[in-house]
Amino acid sequence: MESNTAQSRKERYLTFFLGDEQYGIAIDRIKEIIAMMKVTYVPKTPAYMRGVINLRGSIIPVVDTRLRFGMDPREADMHTTVIIVEVEKVNIGFIVDRVEEVASIDAAHMGEAPKFGSNVDTDFICAMAQIEENVVMILDVLKLFEADELVSLEQIQKTQTIEGE
Repeated sequence: MESNTAQSRKERYLTFFLGDEQYGIAIDRIKEIIAMMKVTYVPKTPAYMRGVINLRGSIIPVVDTRLRFGMDPREADMHTTVIIVEVEKVNIGFIVDRVEEVASIDAAHMGEAPKFGSNVDTDFICAMAQIEENVVMILDVLKLFEADELVSLEQIQKTQTIEGE
């Protein structure tokens, strides 16, 4: 008979760095992790939209995660990685400084994201986790984009696919 006592539930997250800050994304959202590759610029897109990549024939919009979070841009280096994440059936590439590890985080080590007041946009942080001495901000990839931004990402994907054929 299974008991409903405080059974610890572990979730798996891919952790990565932007500068000195460590973030995590639920592993089930991630399609693949690739090295930085040539990004084709798409005009009339927000500054954080770096453009699109052609990954084995699929056109994938790519976001500069640093710019999306209001951080200073950084030149790509040998550690720069693109994490391909599925958001509302659209594959999106997130450029990160460095991928760290896949961590199993016990639900007991997860805490609510802090509220910084109405002027700070932290809605995309769904939780904070403790991994050894580090605090990892767990991202809600859906909240990284407004609905209209997702629609425009889908449009970019479709337009580029048609033009590229």
